[in-house]
Amino acid sequence: MGAFAKPRLVVSRCLEFDNCRYNGDVIHHPTIRKLMKYVDFLTVCPEVEIGLGTPRETIRIVRQDGEQRLVQPKTERDVTVDIERFSNAYLQSLEHIDGFILKSRSPSCGLKEVKLYASTEKGPAVGSSSGLFGGKVLKKFGHLAVEDEGRLNNFLIRERFFTKIFLLAAYRELKKEGSLERLHDFHENNRYLFLAYSRPTLKLLTRILKNKDRHAQDELFSLYEKGLQRLFLRTARYDSSLNAAREMVKTFEVQLNEREKSHFLEMTEKVEEKKEPFSSVLAMLKSWAYRFENEELLRQSWFQPYPEDLLEISDSGKGRDY
Repeated sequence: MGAFAKPRLVVSRCLEFDNCRYNGDVIHHPTIRKLMKYVDFLTVCPEVEIGLGTPRETIRIVRQDGEQRLVQPKTERDVTVDIERFSNAYLQSLEHIDGFILKSRSPSCGLKEVKLYASTEKGPAVGSSSGLFGGKVLKKFGHLAVEDEGRLNNFLIRERFFTKIFLLAAYRELKKEGSLERLHDFHENNRYLFLAYSRPTLKLLTRILKNKDRHAQDELFSLYEKGLQRLFLRTARYDSSLNAAREMVKTFEVQLNEREKSHFLEMTEKVEEKKEPFSSVLAMLKSWAYRFENEELLRQSWFQPYPEDLLEISDSGKGRDY
């Protein structure tokens, strides 16, 4: 694989970058540290930006008269309007970004599972919600790669996030060039990755390119981009990934002997039974691509959708099942 485009991500400033948590702490996260070599980060802390300072009294989301308000219980200060004003202006100012990593369960940045309270008085949470800033991110940029740092401890979620940010970054750079030839190459080099995520979306993207003469160039790139955004609405499940592997192995049908074909079939059955990781099938296919010098397949992003240094197959060990 060649060089990877550099994704641009917005990140909560308290994650590795600054001691701006309410208690003056910074949160260390290995995934974000590893990404620093490959990603341009834009840091943000909505609570600091509206002047709450560090350290500061905690804030919480409170349900009042059917509305969700962001308040500081100790001072009874309502900062809802301040956060909303900042969030709208900040998100409107963003250009050329590929995703977000936000602080989990934060009343400002949280994407989900943020505690919702009935009042500023002490008492249990009565529900959950999104943070005020995080909710606006999901509404405006939900088509991009958006995660919180907690979910990135899960290997499958992390792998999907990495795949998405580097694919979106590559397309963003490609779009700047405006070359239809490069767009066609991008499509062909990602064909099996697209197939592993969604056969209908691959067909849609292929159809857009086949009908390129019906659209102005800017419209064509826009249509293709919208198709890409649909691609990650579902994960690359075992069944669709195995179907993509079976499509790829057809390339070697006349070159493989019966024992090799049988071994491939046994391996895919073990993956279906969750007795073998899918990476074993992918490694087998790549070895055959090398063996038979199939340069077209070796260019497939599916074999390495993001920098190898980022690969870490273990979960955090916290046992959270997403």
